[in-house]
Amino acid sequence: MTPPPRTPLVVFDRATVARPGGRVVLDGLSWTIRAGETWAVTGPVGAGKTTLAETLLGKHAVRSGSLAWPLLDHLRAAGRPVTYASDVVRHVAFKEDSRLFSYAGHYYQQRFEFADADAPLTLAAYLRSGTAATDEEIRDAARRLGIEERLPVSFIKLSNGQTRRARLARALLARPELLVLDDPFLGLDAAGRENVAALLGGLVADGLRLVLICPPTAVPGWVTDVLELGAGREEPNPPAPFPKREGGVSPGFASPVVELRNVTVSHGHQTILDDITWTVRAGERWAVVGPNGSGKTTLLSLLCGDHPQAYSNDVRLFGQRRGTGESVWDVKRRVGLVSPEFHLYFAEPLAAARAAATGFSDAVADRPTTAAQDAAVGELFAAFGISSLAGRRFQHLSTGEQRLVLIARALVKRPPLLILDEPFQGLDAAAVGRVRDWLDGNLAPEQAVLFVTHDPAELPRAVTRRLRLSAGRVAELA
Repeated sequence: MTPPPRTPLVVFDRATVARPGGRVVLDGLSWTIRAGETWAVTGPVGAGKTTLAETLLGKHAVRSGSLAWPLLDHLRAAGRPVTYASDVVRHVAFKEDSRLFSYAGHYYQQRFEFADADAPLTLAAYLRSGTAATDEEIRDAARRLGIEERLPVSFIKLSNGQTRRARLARALLARPELLVLDDPFLGLDAAGRENVAALLGGLVADGLRLVLICPPTAVPGWVTDVLELGAGREEPNPPAPFPKREGGVSPGFASPVVELRNVTVSHGHQTILDDITWTVRAGERWAVVGPNGSGKTTLLSLLCGDHPQAYSNDVRLFGQRRGTGESVWDVKRRVGLVSPEFHLYFAEPLAAARAAATGFSDAVADRPTTAAQDAAVGELFAAFGISSLAGRRFQHLSTGEQRLVLIARALVKRPPLLILDEPFQGLDAAAVGRVRDWLDGNLAPEQAVLFVTHDPAELPRAVTRRLRLSAGRVAELA
C-alpha cells in the first residue's frame, strides 16, 4: 500500500552527523522526504552529500537531534518484516565495496589481462546475487541500461561507465523502497546521460522513490525538490595564490613523447583499438574524446604500462619502444596519472598529504620524501583549497576531496607526460575552476598533456589539439 501524498517518509530534525574520525559534516540538518517527492541533493565538495547518503543507509549515527523513519512504520503496518533502513534502502555510490566485489582484493591491471581469474564474477552473476530477479528480468534491466552484451563478461573487465550502469541495474532489481543515487551520470557520455536520465524519469513516474545526488547543473526536470548542502558557508581553507609560469612551448621541445604506429588491440573476437597511429610531442596538450566504449581507457593503459598488448604493438614512449628492456617503473616515473579507475583502486590507509606524496615514487604505499617534496604537496593543496585536508585519512574524505588529492598526486613531480582521465568527476564548479586555472598557469613548457573528457567546457585553455575516437578508430585528429 502506497502512503498518501505528502505523508512524511524520512524526517531529519536538527540532526548532527559526523564521519569516522569525529569530524562533524552535517550540523543541525532539518529535512523531510514526503510521499510523492523526488529530491536532488547538491552542494560543493565536502558539503556532506555522501555522508547524507550513507546516513540514509544507516552507516552513520545521529549525534544530536533525530532521524525518524515513518516509511519503516508504514511498511511494518502493511506486514513487511522490516528491521533496519538498510533492509529497504539501496545506495549506489562511487565505489563498489561489498561481499560480492571489493577493489581491495584486485589490482588495476587485471582489467586488461586476457585470461580471467578462477571462477570470475560475471556481470550476470553480479546482477543475480541478492535479488529474486529472473533471468528475463536481469536481461531486461541490462538491456535498458545498455550492458546486455556484457552479461557473460567478468565484472572487473567492465569500463567505468559500464560498472556504474551495472550497479544501478542491480539496485533496481532489488526493488528498493528508496533508492539513493550518488551522481549516476559520472563517467557517461552525453547520450548515456540522456538515456539514464530518461530511464530514471520513467521509473519515478512509475512510483520509484529516489534521492539523486548530482551537480546543480545536472538536476533533471522530473525532480520535484532540491536540497542544497553547504549553501552560503564560508570557505574553510581559501586557496592561496600561486605563481604562474609564462611563455609558450619552445621549438626545442618538439621531440616525440608518445608514438603509436598501426596499433590494434583485441580481446577474443572483439577489436578494442583498430589501427591507431598517433604522435604526441613534448609541450603538446591534447583532448582525447569519444563516446563510452570508444577505446579511450584502453589507449591510455597502453601508455601507462598497464596493458600487456603494448608489447605486441609498436608503442613508443620517449623514443623507446615498449618491450625493449624498460620496466613498468621506467614508464611510470615519467608519467603522472589520475583516472576514475585509479581512484577506485587507491585504498592505502594514508593521510591525504601522504597519499599525494606517493606521486613522487609512483607507488601507492608511503615512501620517505624530502622537505622540498613535502613543500610541493603543500603548495598544490593550498592552490586547490584543500590544505585543511592534509592530515585527514584519505578514506574519510568525500569522493570529491579524494579526487582533488589524486590530481595533486599526478602533478607533484611535474612529469613530462601528464594523463588526466576525466579528472573533474565529482568536483563542483569552484574546484574545477581552481584546478583548470592551475593547469593553465603552471604547466612547464615541455610537459605533454592528454586530457580525457566528455564535456568540452572542462578543457583548460592550454589544450589546443584533439584526438577523437569512435568504435576503436581515429575519427578526428586535429
